[in-house]
Amino acid sequence: MRKPVPVFKHWAPEWLIRITIFLVILPCLLLFGLSTANATAAAGFYGIEPADVQYSMILFYAAVASFFALERRFFIYLASKEYFIVGIALQVLTSYVCYRTRSLPVLFLFRFIQGMANCGTTSICITLIFSRLENERSREIGYSVFYGMLLCITPISILLTAPVVDNFDYNFLYKGIMFCYVPGAVLLLMIMNSVRLNRKIPLYQVDWPSFVLYALLLALIGYVLSYGQQYYWLQDQRIRWSCIAIFFLFLLHIYRQLKLKRPSQNLEVFRYRNYVLGMFLIFVLYIARGALTMTSLYFANVLGMDPFHIAYLMLSNIIGIGLSVLISSRLLILKRPLRLIWIYGFLLLLVFHVWMVFLFNAQADASSFVLPLVVQGLGAGMLMTPIIVFAISAVPDRLGGTASAVGVFFRFLGFCSSIALINFYQLYNRSNHINRFQEQLSTLNTIAVDRMEFYRKMLGTKGLPSDQATKIAKGLLNRSVEVQAQMKSAVDYYTFVSYLLIGVILIIALTPYISRTIVNLKSRQPSPISY
Repeated sequence: MRKPVPVFKHWAPEWLIRITIFLVILPCLLLFGLSTANATAAAGFYGIEPADVQYSMILFYAAVASFFALERRFFIYLASKEYFIVGIALQVLTSYVCYRTRSLPVLFLFRFIQGMANCGTTSICITLIFSRLENERSREIGYSVFYGMLLCITPISILLTAPVVDNFDYNFLYKGIMFCYVPGAVLLLMIMNSVRLNRKIPLYQVDWPSFVLYALLLALIGYVLSYGQQYYWLQDQRIRWSCIAIFFLFLLHIYRQLKLKRPSQNLEVFRYRNYVLGMFLIFVLYIARGALTMTSLYFANVLGMDPFHIAYLMLSNIIGIGLSVLISSRLLILKRPLRLIWIYGFLLLLVFHVWMVFLFNAQADASSFVLPLVVQGLGAGMLMTPIIVFAISAVPDRLGGTASAVGVFFRFLGFCSSIALINFYQLYNRSNHINRFQEQLSTLNTIAVDRMEFYRKMLGTKGLPSDQATKIAKGLLNRSVEVQAQMKSAVDYYTFVSYLLIGVILIIALTPYISRTIVNLKSRQPSPISY
């Protein structure tokens, strides 16, 4: 019997293999956060609105989530080396188009294609990573490290892209990401043999209709949740028609999956209550994790920090994630009850949100936010891997692919829902606070006049004409109102998430059927993307 050909050449040491895979997967992860690394710069360069920048990222995520089930067919059909080349080539090509274009529809289209290619490239990288982890203990560590990287990717993206945006046009980021692929791609092609990681299955009966239906469904869900508040939800005809389309596409997708002999998503996974619980918890985790966006807005709009300094402050969050990855992997190896790990993680997130409510101030020292951000990282990092491990271990091996695909959907839904909530508190709730503050100022006319007179005299001492000083004083007063409204909306949002976390902790503590699922990762690997 012929000896199987190894995946990597015999002369390649293990450290080189791992570094090479890391160099390949890092730009794939950075590509996701590229749109929102600096949303203001992106909106200004393309001449679009911040919501359009958000939606370009949502389309990328929707492509990953919808193509995940179909991608496996191409992964099995093509040899690993050829599949990798196709994925890298597509990502470089789409990045070049995003670099050259100024058209919003073209940007949306190629960000979606980029997401599909990213799903394939990341899938093969993760398969290669987990092929190097032979025992269950190493796989648990691999899960923790992998999902820890994903949690860190947003602050890392901001940190790496801030100097580029300061010195070049925004689109230069896409040019930079093209060159980032070169070192890892060249190294991987050099050390990798032309082998198949799976038995070849011809590309027949590919379920393209399910992919198209599912992709449209996710794109519309993302559209409604991203633009809904801006267009006043169902008051706008576009949102109404989108909601109707979502309803019928959802029913059609469910009907098709139930009727197909080999569905891309086997809905039998919802019969396992531990899996459903895991999906609920991951959805809540993404809502809580989205609160960092509100924190970043506070740093930028109230404290006046630039993206580079915000990213440096977020390094403390990365430190917290790194510590919790070590702790959670150790707890999983020692087979500690998952319920306790969840309670610890959600309690840490609750401490962070309550703490931040008392820290929001118009004038605050940046160093006072370091420890709370570490606590947030500890909570998020402690929850991510145990929840996903719990969920995928709750279903039989034959449903592992569907469990991962549905898991990506719930992460996508949680991600979009957090954007919708932030938009609500930033647009509607914040506007209400501005109106309320202005009404109070008009009622307390003496205070408003005194504040205006203070600003006018302060500016008058600098030699400004009286009318110009009055205009600037009005602007300063309005700015003060906006700052107070921004802080109040942030406090309201964090209070809402705090109540949500309290409810989740009570559910975990009081629900009797939550038992420790036996974790068996021997034949499993994580889904490609779960940002």
